[in-house]
Amino acid sequence: MTGRACGDCTLCCKVMAIEQLAKPAAQWCRHCKPGHGCQIYHDRPVECRQFNCLWLIDERFGPHWKPNKSKLVLTTSADGIEVRCDSTAPDAWRKEPFQREIRALAAAGEAHDVTMLVIIGSRMILVATDREFDLGLVGADERIVREFDGGQLVGAAVIKASDLERD
Repeated sequence: MTGRACGDCTLCCKVMAIEQLAKPAAQWCRHCKPGHGCQIYHDRPVECRQFNCLWLIDERFGPHWKPNKSKLVLTTSADGIEVRCDSTAPDAWRKEPFQREIRALAAAGEAHDVTMLVIIGSRMILVATDREFDLGLVGADERIVREFDGGQLVGAAVIKASDLERD
């Protein structure tokens, strides 16, 4: 553990979708007081209770990654790391040192089948060692399919989840 605390950071309450509250990504939660915290913290939904901000728990991400400073919230998914951008700063991930560190994580991830995604609202960008794949808006009923050549990510596509189930 890093010993870090959210403090005045509440950016996860904006960038994350919260299904139990019907809160879409890229909008402030009605229960959040930006810069101060959740007004229903003790009764918050399970999704919020289970959320882990990587900046809080992973020492690889230095102080510059604090979400309210970087405008980036780092999370994990079933198969990788997600960088969720504040919609008011959609290119924050392209600034240094973030872009360099994201590319390094992508390179390390390719060797271990770990996906590196940048998410801006519902728009997703799959980041590879030497390129990126702008996947556009990806719906909840869609999945990202990656194509590898010799261990290197060379392509990506978005397909309906139901099409995957038929294969």
